[in-house]
Formats: sequence, structure tokens, C-alpha cells
Amino acid sequence: MKLFVFPGNIEKDILAIGAQQVPYVRTECFSEMWFESETRLLRMADNEGGRVLVFTASGTGAMESCIGSLKPHVMDKKALVINGGTFGQRWCDLCAYYDVSHDAFTVPFGCDPDYDALRAAILSGTYSVLFMQHHETSCGILYDLAQISSWCQEANVCLVVDAIGSFLIDAFSMKRTPVDFAVISSHKGLNLPPGLSFVLQSEKWVARNDWGRGPYYFDWKVYAENLARGQSPYSPDTHLFWQLHERLKRLETIGVPHARKLIEEKTIAFRQACRKEGWPLKPGCLSNCLTGVTLPCRARPIVDALAAKGYFVMPSAEPDLIRVAHLGTSTISDHMDLVKEIRQCIQKSRL
Repeated sequence: MKLFVFPGNIEKDILAIGAQQVPYVRTECFSEMWFESETRLLRMADNEGGRVLVFTASGTGAMESCIGSLKPHVMDKKALVINGGTFGQRWCDLCAYYDVSHDAFTVPFGCDPDYDALRAAILSGTYSVLFMQHHETSCGILYDLAQISSWCQEANVCLVVDAIGSFLIDAFSMKRTPVDFAVISSHKGLNLPPGLSFVLQSEKWVARNDWGRGPYYFDWKVYAENLARGQSPYSPDTHLFWQLHERLKRLETIGVPHARKLIEEKTIAFRQACRKEGWPLKPGCLSNCLTGVTLPCRARPIVDALAAKGYFVMPSAEPDLIRVAHLGTSTISDHMDLVKEIRQCIQKSRL
């Protein structure tokens, strides 16, 4: 089975950690393991001095924690949301659910934003917080975080970034490109099973340390107090914590730049092969996380036909678009095999 989805193929020995007996968590051993993991995560995000809050939840849970916990602190004005796809819309939906006054800066699906208009909106004085994706994974577009961050700094706008689709995949630094809060999860750049999500708080916001009450399960104050002793306030996904610990040790050994380079090489090779086949790619700035490929036919039958042959790719909101992820243990050769299989499925669909 070849997985060009999230997560990608995972090493057998890391998967095996999830098959072991579940160790008890209220121990010094578990706490020490978490402290090591937090230190590595902060270092990899260039956020030393910050803090990591970890939830047994999907990425949406960490996003919700941001909306609910920040509402009484930074929403003296309206929120601005960059909405260029499924996950930008999710920020909008969460704002609506929590009665947060907000405006959507709408970006056509699969396109770069109008950066001049976005800059004007950020600098208008209307907004106190900006919610965005670094990489909108529903279409593959990578937003210019450096530019956006500089405008937020100039306007004193709190910047909250969903970096789930870019962390450990594309260049990401919370200090060089200042980000106040970043959301990540276990099943993309970390290439682990889904089930853990994280909020990385910047050093500036940790120093404030004045959180009130947030959503009950996602209350930042409760998590910060418990994680300070290396424990989750509620029953965690214990296996995933240990799988995370192992993944971070390996990433530290090979180095994040090298890990990103391996992903980039697969991405470049796959995109070159698609262009040779005449399959258009999205024209905007693309993340190395995945590639959106426009097929000369409807995508869903091709996705299903590939799955029947053991190749798993993702459909999209656009009927002729497939999304191919470049994570996990897949190789360039695996990607070339996928191109061949896509070609054959397209040919069969035309018979």
C-alpha cells in the first residue's frame, strides 16, 4: 500500500510502538519524555522560550482552542481570516461558532492572495488578530508568511497561523518570521497517526501568562499548569506521545533541513513528471507538502481506481483535481510509479 495522503507511509518500528501495551502516564518517566519532546518541538519551530500545549485531538481541536482562549484577550477589535479553501473556511466557522466578529479575506481556490489588498486590510486598524493557514492544504497554496508577518508586526495585529501543512516541510521559524501562535498536528510533517494537535505559544505570549477561562476541554490555563509538570490534564493518547518522542529524536539526528530536503526532492521530481504528462499544476506558490494535479477527466474515478491498485491519493473540491502528498517513507521511485499508474487509469477511463 502506497500512501500519498496524510499521514504517508510510516516506518514499521514507529508503528510498532502503537501496538505495545499502554504504559501508565502519571509517572516521572512520562513527564521526562514530554519535556524532551517539548524542547525539541520548540527548537524545530525556532521558538525557544515559548511553550507547547498538546491536545489529544485533531488539528481542528487546537484551532478551536485558539479561538476560544484568545477571544477575551485580543479581540477588542474584529478578527481577519484569510479564507482560500477548506481550512481557511474552518477559521471562519469557528469564529462564527464563538460569536467572534470577523471578516473573511477571500482568496480564489488555488490562487495566491491579492497581497496589496491584504496589506491594506491588515494595516487598516480594523483588526486585532489575523487567523490564517501557512499552507492551505485543500489546494496546495503556500502563503507568503514573511510578508504577512511583517504587516502584522507593523499594525500590532496578533498573528495565529495554522502551520499543520508546513511545519517540518517548508521553511518555518516563529522568530525570524514572527508568529504569535502556531497550530500543528501529528499526521502531516511529523508523519505520525492523527490524534495529537499542538499550539505553540511565542515567548512574548508566554510571558504575559494571564489566560482566563477558555473552552472546557481546550482551556489553555489548565493545560499550561498540567504540562508544566509534564502531564496532560485529561487522559492522553499515550502511544502517540511515545511515537512523537521517537519521531522527534530521529528528526534531531538527521536534522530538520535534511528532512525537508528529502521531501523537496520528491516534490520536484513528481511535478516535473506531471508537466511532462501535460497535467497542469496549480499556478500559485506551492508547498512541498503536496501537489494539486489537474487531470483531463473527473478525478474521483481515478482516485478510486488508484486505491483499488494500492495507491492512495486525495480528491479535492474541484472535480478534476487530485492532491498528492510527498511525506513519509515514499521515494522518488514510488512517485514515478504513481505517475505511471495515474496515466494508465486515465487511459482506461477513456475506453
